[in-house]
Amino acid sequence: MTNISEIHVTKTIVNEFLDDFTQNILDSDVVVVGSGPCGVAAAKYSAELGLKTVMIERNLYAGGGMWQGGYLMPKNTVGAPANKILEECGVNLKDAGNGLYVCDSFEMVSKMLASACNAGVKLLNSTNVDDIILKDDHVEGVVIQWFPAKHMPSFMTCMDPIAIRSKVVIDATGHDSVLVKRLSEQRSGIPVPKGCGSLWVDEAEKQTVELTHEIYPGLIVAGMSATSTYGAPRMGPIFGGMLLAGKKAAELAHEKIMGASVKGMGKGLKISHRAPDVLVTE
Repeated sequence: MTNISEIHVTKTIVNEFLDDFTQNILDSDVVVVGSGPCGVAAAKYSAELGLKTVMIERNLYAGGGMWQGGYLMPKNTVGAPANKILEECGVNLKDAGNGLYVCDSFEMVSKMLASACNAGVKLLNSTNVDDIILKDDHVEGVVIQWFPAKHMPSFMTCMDPIAIRSKVVIDATGHDSVLVKRLSEQRSGIPVPKGCGSLWVDEAEKQTVELTHEIYPGLIVAGMSATSTYGAPRMGPIFGGMLLAGKKAAELAHEKIMGASVKGMGKGLKISHRAPDVLVTE
């Protein structure tokens, strides 16, 4: 056994984190807020497109709702063609018929996260996004704080957050639509998120992808955050639309940053980038 001191361990952790933060996180191309299925897909494809990508998650662990399927049963379903995204990550799928596929939830999470990691995505976990950086008419990054600090006694909440700069921010915060909600407080014309409408799987899966768009210069709303923003139907325990929305968000980010459309990604997956048509349920 080697003789490793406690101080050596501590220095290594601190030095490596600070170096990684300053070199790879502080000034990025894309910041993805939320690490559910949409967020992980958005981060994975952004990094694969050569963009310097950071994914932020307030939980201790990444993966969001992928850890459990419906009713706490650990089986996740996706509809075609989103199965191709999971196949790219090496997830074993079972054909359930009618274009529906099923897999073990832990395999879906672990292999998607591994795929994002292999692509070069950096993760900040236990991190809360307190605000956006908003200059003139453009979102230029996010303001972050340790999530545990948000739960300290009120007399200790004077701790200031810090900022991360990015060229594009993707709101993949799910039901809460956190960044869109914050933006709506400051800019007219930005809808105040309504929350998702009632369950309608087929329509919700379509709307989740179609509503993913750049809602304001520098801010892309994606996946369930988009459906929640416009009050479109919820999809329940099926993840295909969210995966496709994440891929679309990455391609939109790439087009905005690089000024060129994406070709040849996703083994033939085709996603429309037209302006969204909103179907709202009341």
